[in-house]
Amino acid sequence: MNAMKFLSVLSLSLGLLITSSCMSQAQHNELSEEEKDEGWTLLFDGETTDRWRGYNKEAFPEQGWTLEEGNLVVLSDGGGGDIITRQKYGDFELKLEWKAAKGANGGIFYRAMEQPTQPIYWSAPEVQILDNENHPDAERGENGNRKAGSLYDLIPAQPQNTNPFGQWNSVKIVADGSNIEHWQNGEKVVEYELWTNEWYEMIRNSKFREHPEFGDAREGYIGLQDHGNRIEFRNIKVKELE
Repeated sequence: MNAMKFLSVLSLSLGLLITSSCMSQAQHNELSEEEKDEGWTLLFDGETTDRWRGYNKEAFPEQGWTLEEGNLVVLSDGGGGDIITRQKYGDFELKLEWKAAKGANGGIFYRAMEQPTQPIYWSAPEVQILDNENHPDAERGENGNRKAGSLYDLIPAQPQNTNPFGQWNSVKIVADGSNIEHWQNGEKVVEYELWTNEWYEMIRNSKFREHPEFGDAREGYIGLQDHGNRIEFRNIKVKELE
């Protein structure tokens, strides 16, 4: 093969690789026509963080969080702090995907209050994010209630169907009045009722017994946790329920 032909083939191959990569990324962080018709809102477009800000802050953190290849990434020991949506949500359905680094720990908060003197977990229920195979939290708690998909430290995700570190996991949270559902990788893994006698009894017997506001808000912010571990997020979408 002569030099000109070789360069032509190389250029074509690189072009196809770039096109393929762009098409692959374009499939993420977008709403389908069906989702648009159903009233979904894209909370992350792969390029900006306009719909997010730091917890108890006006702006998005300048450190600790970054954008990489269309993903929203919390960095290891970045010190950026938790982030929340700029809008509050009451009854909603949230969808997203997350990928954990080896040994990583994180979380997704919902109906969070913003309290100047308290961290976000003081008030907000949390869907746990965890590398179950390499983080010690998987063996702590009761009946696996600190494994991925669980209502953190309260209700274990069953079945436990988390993909290992380095692979994407899908999450869906449905908050419809007092009824809450956690879905992970296409399966419902947690369902519970807020504000019942059973709910308050469970809280009294948990680490949240000193948190009088925990789970009480009828609406609040959606939050992503900075636990000092690398977690990547994409395809973050929300639909408000009537």
